[in-house]
Amino acid sequence: MRIGVVVHGPNIIDSSYALKLINLLKEYGEVSARLGGTMGRTAVIDASLENVIDISRKLVPSDSLKMFHDDGVDVIFLLNYGKSDVTGQVFGYKVYNHYADKITDNNIPVIQIERPGEADGSIIAWNYNLDIVGDLSEKLNLSIVTPKEVYNNHIKQDDAGVNQRIVHGVSPGENIMVNSVVIGKTNSDKLTLIARDNHIVDIVGGVLKEHGLEKLGEVDLDSAIIKTGLLRHAKVTPRVIEHEKPNKFKVSFLDHAGEDVYKFRDSSLVITVGDDTTLISSDILYRFDIPVVGITDGDLDKVVESGFKVKDSIIFEVESGFDDICGQDIKRIMFDGGQVTYDYSDIDEVKDKIIEIIKNINCNYKINYIN
Repeated sequence: MRIGVVVHGPNIIDSSYALKLINLLKEYGEVSARLGGTMGRTAVIDASLENVIDISRKLVPSDSLKMFHDDGVDVIFLLNYGKSDVTGQVFGYKVYNHYADKITDNNIPVIQIERPGEADGSIIAWNYNLDIVGDLSEKLNLSIVTPKEVYNNHIKQDDAGVNQRIVHGVSPGENIMVNSVVIGKTNSDKLTLIARDNHIVDIVGGVLKEHGLEKLGEVDLDSAIIKTGLLRHAKVTPRVIEHEKPNKFKVSFLDHAGEDVYKFRDSSLVITVGDDTTLISSDILYRFDIPVVGITDGDLDKVVESGFKVKDSIIFEVESGFDDICGQDIKRIMFDGGQVTYDYSDIDEVKDKIIEIIKNINCNYKINYIN
């Protein structure tokens, strides 16, 4: 039997269950595994699992499922470790339905293993109930949950309106991220986002952050990736990967898209704009020994527990609200407005150019050097 495994998120990897489950599934057949989503990449790297879980492509979970479908495997497993049984099961429901919309023949069983090792852990056969489901349920001590139970218990209430999105399993005081942009903070254990004309206009159970909404812009609320709380909970020792440095001093520009930073892993230096983007990006780039020059304004939402920074990184803290303005000028002046990479002589030249740009917009700033 050919088995495809889609691993989602850092928690299933940090808990060691991703590797345990992959090894267990090898008892049933030939196993291939790939990542679904983005934030699990650093967890795969830290766990030295690149040869076990394919992280070569940036794919949403439903596309990872589809790739295994197109490969003609016999069964596909989705491994996830949600914040709660509710969030995990709702996640699986949405991923499976996105996947089903992308294929023409839904003839390959899709089975989700959710929160293994927890008392509320479960296994869900989304389309075909194979004998392996009962077998794994006993071996892993997981409850079998049916798709109908997930829909009736957690999804049905979402039908109230196409412009509303209920977010399950939240806690007060958590950041609300839509497509990697922090747009507010929860103040309740119940959260509903409300959109009009593809723009989020209101929130029930939290407080909106106007600056975040401006960054987010237009969004399809039904298909948006929504997360609350920390992106990665485990406290880990980051693994630094040796790789060949570019011949020229190659500088890249990243503006409010921390999860896209992997495409800059061949850079000598990355300029990042925004507090959380700088925090996430510097943490990822630490694995590749790449410093950052961060443009921040002190508006940190703390989307990861702690962020690592390579020695010699430089963080500019400008006046509140000026990080975007500085970022726009840096992109226009230093990168000809459109390119995302450029060759400079060294980090000091980059620093001096940024100081000149900041001074030209009459903005106060301070510099923090990472030693």
